[in-house]
Amino acid sequence: MRRAARALALVAALFAAAAQAQPEHPEIAKRRAAERRTFTDAEIQKGFFATAFGAEMRIAGRVDGIRKYIVPVRVFVENRARPDRSAQVARVVADIGSRIANIDIALTQERKSANIVVRLLNERDFAPTLRKASGNNRAGKIQKSLEPQCLSGFRKDSELRIVHSDVFLVADRGDFIFYDCAYEELLQSLGPINDTDKVAWTMFNDDVQMGFFDVYDQYILNIIYHPKVQPGMTRDQVRALLPEIMPEVRAFVAKVNGLAH
Repeated sequence: MRRAARALALVAALFAAAAQAQPEHPEIAKRRAAERRTFTDAEIQKGFFATAFGAEMRIAGRVDGIRKYIVPVRVFVENRARPDRSAQVARVVADIGSRIANIDIALTQERKSANIVVRLLNERDFAPTLRKASGNNRAGKIQKSLEPQCLSGFRKDSELRIVHSDVFLVADRGDFIFYDCAYEELLQSLGPINDTDKVAWTMFNDDVQMGFFDVYDQYILNIIYHPKVQPGMTRDQVRALLPEIMPEVRAFVAKVNGLAH
């Protein structure tokens, strides 16, 4: 098991190094150069409460508490598309893991050990695959309400601990669209499932396309995955914790992004 873990870590590191060596897509580079990187606590908390509670499309179950994984997250990639973007997913997963302080996330080659399954699809196969996975009625509601080109969702237990996530990504619509979808859906599969049009700095706003894990959303995910923030916590419970944990969250985000702190 230790050898397997070391091998997975090495693979992730190699993918991350390869990603750094490759030139960034021009659309991503443009957005990264224009990215706002400093925020007040009030601005961060506005996005956190807008995305970590509620749901973009409520199907069933509670949405009034924090939802997160409390176990190691293992991601299995099922490719059904051309081009095969499995390597890009690996880079995204490695990047996410490096920018959230208290999460253990990595790829796995064994589907049975995965709690996130990423399906890479050609555009023509997206709707049929969604219907097969979700059922005709539910898929129809999703298609009508969201008109997605990528999608994620998760199952949670009675205490709002996430137990499994599914991510559906269209792989044949270009590099920028793929990276934008991959980051948004993988991050939403970790908990902040609610989209918002009230916050201009988050990728969880349908009018915002980033293509990378931006600083603002790193704050949101690092709050969710702080050890003192537990599944099922209400808005008021988390609000009471924020003065205690925000200095630690800020210090970590500053460190990994080279920000003044």
